[in-house]
Amino acid sequence: MPKKEVAKKETTEAAADAAPKVIASKKRFESGILCIESTYNNTKLVLTDPKGNTLGWSTSGALGFRGAKKGTPFAAAKIGEKIAEKAATYGIKEVKVVVKGVGSGRESAIRGFISKGINLTTIQDVTPVPHNGPKPPKPRRA
Repeated sequence: MPKKEVAKKETTEAAADAAPKVIASKKRFESGILCIESTYNNTKLVLTDPKGNTLGWSTSGALGFRGAKKGTPFAAAKIGEKIAEKAATYGIKEVKVVVKGVGSGRESAIRGFISKGINLTTIQDVTPVPHNGPKPPKPRRA
């Protein structure tokens, strides 16, 4: 059997593909809303415009953290930094933060977001809290 010839790409095309692409958003916003959902196992951040339309999101699993490391404050801080970079592409200068959940990444996600120079206007906690809880089980019969 004859050997198959493999077509090679020209080096100019490969060099053009390797150049970093800068994505600049057409839409500009002065402010936004940062929604943080922190559980014991994961941390999710969603960046929205003032009307509530999603602009960007990220989770600790999306950054490559696996297993028990997803719920750590370090992973949450890294997510906050990544979302802050997305916010900068939209020109967002200040955000309102809405926190939901009881996980360990609540504060560190906010600290990571602030580290990129975006101001916070308010921090609101909307964690659901039961008023009385479910009805307890009946006593066991003998």
